[in-house]
Amino acid sequence: MFGLGGGFLIVPTLNFLGVEIHRAVGTSSAAVVFTSLSSAIAYHRQRRIHYRAGLLLALTAVPGAYLGAWMTSFISASGMKVLFGLALLIVALRIYRKRSVEPGEVRPSEIRINYRILPLGGLFSGIISGLLGVGGGIINVPLLTYLGLPIHYAVATSSFAIVFTATAGALKHYMLGNVEVRWLVLLVPGLIVGAQMGAMIARRTRAESLKGAFAVVMTLLAIRMVLKGLGLPVP
Repeated sequence: MFGLGGGFLIVPTLNFLGVEIHRAVGTSSAAVVFTSLSSAIAYHRQRRIHYRAGLLLALTAVPGAYLGAWMTSFISASGMKVLFGLALLIVALRIYRKRSVEPGEVRPSEIRINYRILPLGGLFSGIISGLLGVGGGIINVPLLTYLGLPIHYAVATSSFAIVFTATAGALKHYMLGNVEVRWLVLLVPGLIVGAQMGAMIARRTRAESLKGAFAVVMTLLAIRMVLKGLGLPVP
């Protein structure tokens, strides 16, 4: 529904269930591959993926994801939680302040994007993906909307780009021993079905409502993760 790959829910959920944060991030990275692929197929049918933008994002996001996964070996669990929460909070603010544009107000052929910025954004997105296990969508969606894509197209294009980013991060995490295969097997069926449902809901949701829901979800998760990282009581 939000073009984030699902990692923003998978990581805190696995951690809440007792999975150590580094393994939660690694398992999430692998799970996001299936979520984003399922979403991309659904959005392809809706003709809302901007393929050129998505491929440019993925081009630098893939090495970035590999680098981000490697960086997890040098960052403490509490530090990762705080970093994760702060990243989500920034995203919530950026999305909420952005003007909403309905898909029908602009044609894909009329969208103009600054393609020179995309590779840099893709690199940063990849690092965040590998480091936090969120698929990079927390960077992709705000970046694409900032560059001119309506949020529905940004969500769809982000889902497409995440397929490549999450795959790179998942491979590195697997080599580091951070992927819990037993949890992954249990997650995948629900993720595939849920991604199809989310794409369907997003298609029928007004841009303003989609943007508001995105911001609220990010804010709540951000507060929870920061509190956990700081060792404070979590509601």
